[in-house]
Amino acid sequence: MEAKLQQLLDEAEIRRVHIRYCRGIDRMDWDLVRSCYHPDAMDRHGAYNGSIEGFIDWATELLPSFESTQHFTGNQYVEVHGDVAFAEHYAQAHHRTKPDGDKPAMDWVVNIRYVDRMERRRGEWRIADRLVVLDSQRSDPVPQGVAPLENFTVGRRDKDDPSYKYRVV
Repeated sequence: MEAKLQQLLDEAEIRRVHIRYCRGIDRMDWDLVRSCYHPDAMDRHGAYNGSIEGFIDWATELLPSFESTQHFTGNQYVEVHGDVAFAEHYAQAHHRTKPDGDKPAMDWVVNIRYVDRMERRRGEWRIADRLVVLDSQRSDPVPQGVAPLENFTVGRRDKDDPSYKYRVV
């Protein structure tokens, strides 16, 4: 029974690492993203292939060109073998581009899988090697004037986002 409980705890922690990654990317919270990877981790993210620090530099330059991003996680398959695990996280990532002259804002939606080798080091699960697999993509123009925003609290892509005020630390 104790081994089964440990397996469930390990699987839950690995899933939490992925969700923390999605939050970090969408809020452009680079310390949070960095906390998901071991310092010597590799990330193969399509247009970027290299170290985690290089990935963060790449994302820091790329992501502000989008008006917003949202990562939705679906199926999460995890296999734990001692201090090493395989994880496959299905996700749909929405990227809202900014309008450019006559070109409207676009929603670029990608269906991807994060295929991870996870390792537990010093009692902490983190990504050791990540491969992002693209399954499909589409781009849709954003209609203008869809909904009034004056009654909504608008999200931000930094630590001034309202969600940071509600965190219990």
